[in-house]
Amino acid sequence: MEQEYLINLLYVVAFFLGGVAFALGPVIISLLLAPRTRQVQTDTLYECGMQPIGEAWVRFGIVYYLYALIFLAFAVDVLFLLPVALIYAKEVILGSALLDFIVVFLFIDTLALAVVYAWKKGIFQWERRV
Repeated sequence: MEQEYLINLLYVVAFFLGGVAFALGPVIISLLLAPRTRQVQTDTLYECGMQPIGEAWVRFGIVYYLYALIFLAFAVDVLFLLPVALIYAKEVILGSALLDFIVVFLFIDTLALAVVYAWKKGIFQWERRV
């Protein structure tokens, strides 16, 4: 019993050290092998192979990030709904799927209400700056 505990503890320590090595290894290697020269061009902006013109800083409106968050939320929800739909299809064959249908409907309804609320607040009005 004691020997089995020590072997399991050894496995945990080995996996922990392996995780630390995989996390810190690339950082240490880059510190050892990366060049250390700082030139004027090191701090300049670089985008798409073209030299920046003017300030080269564009501030995106908060609406852009809201669109991204809503897209992310719905993408994750699709990942959630696929397995639910597969299980729901199996339970329809077996019966007693009304509760599952109600849960999925409430889930989708909550998402739809969030989008309607944002729409009514005018969040999706993307105003261009001139």
